[in-house]
Amino acid sequence: MEPDQCRSLLDYLAGMPDPRQRRGRRHPLVGVLGVAVCAVLAGARSLAAIGEWASDAPCQVLAALGVRCDRWTGAWRPPGEATVRRVLARIDADALDAALGRWLADQQPPVPTTRTPPATRPAVAVDGKTLRGSGHHPNPQVHLLAVMGHTSRAVLGQTDVDATTNEIARFRPLLDGLDLTDTVVTADALHTQREHADWLVTVKHAAYLLIVKGNQPTLTSNSRSCRGARSPSPITPATEGTAGPRPAASKSPPSLAWTSPTPPRPSGSPAGSGRLAAGAGRP
Repeated sequence: MEPDQCRSLLDYLAGMPDPRQRRGRRHPLVGVLGVAVCAVLAGARSLAAIGEWASDAPCQVLAALGVRCDRWTGAWRPPGEATVRRVLARIDADALDAALGRWLADQQPPVPTTRTPPATRPAVAVDGKTLRGSGHHPNPQVHLLAVMGHTSRAVLGQTDVDATTNEIARFRPLLDGLDLTDTVVTADALHTQREHADWLVTVKHAAYLLIVKGNQPTLTSNSRSCRGARSPSPITPATEGTAGPRPAASKSPPSLAWTSPTPPRPSGSPAGSGRLAAGAGRP
C-alpha cells in the first residue's frame, strides 16, 4: 500500500460508529480497524494471524495506521488479538463493508483527460456464493451477493442474503450505493429481470449484459433477430490450443444480442440453452 492510500483508508474508517463504551477505551477504533484491514490485505486469514501481524509490524506502519502511542515510553502499542476480536464482533458489519467498498472503488485509476478515452467501458460482475464452512447446526449457511470489478478483481460491495429473501431482492440494495454511470453490469440468468434492467438503465445510467435462457421464450426468440455479434464456436483462437476435445453432443453456444434499452421480460417456462442479452444505458 502506498502512504496516500493508507491515509485514505483511515479517512473512510473514521466515519464508523464506535460500539464500545467511552470508559476503558485504550485503542482508537480507526487504529483497530486499520490494523485488521491491513493484516488481511497482507495475507492474514484468522484473528490470531491479525494479532501476529500487528505485533510484528514496524513502528512506522503502526504510526501511519493511528495505533496508540505510549506517552511514557514513546512506543507504539498495537491492539492485541482479543481487542481485535471484540471490536469486530460488535462493529456494524454492513457499515464496515460499505466503507471498505467505497475505499476500494476509489482506488481505481482515474480516467485520463489528455487523450481519447478507451472504447471499452468499465465493468462489474454481480454474483452470489455460499460461504464454505458456514451453516453449523442449527444456523443456516451464509449466502452473500457481491459485486466485483472485472479488471481490479476487487469486491466493491456485498450483502447478506438470508433465508427470508433471495438474490433478486438484494440486487438493488447491493448496487444502490455505487456510481455505475457508463459501467457495464454483468450477472447470471437469475438476474435477467425486467425490473433490474430498467433500473440499471434509467436510474444508474449503466449498461447490462445478462444471460437469457429458455425460461424466457419471447426474449430468447427476439434475441435471435437482434443485431450484434454471434459467436460461431465456443472455442476462440486464444483457447483453441488448450481446449480439450469437444463432446459429441453439445448445446448451441450463447450468442450476443445487443438490444435496445427495453429491458427483458421474465417468463416461467423451463430453462434451456443460454443466450446473452445486452442493453446500453446511453447511445
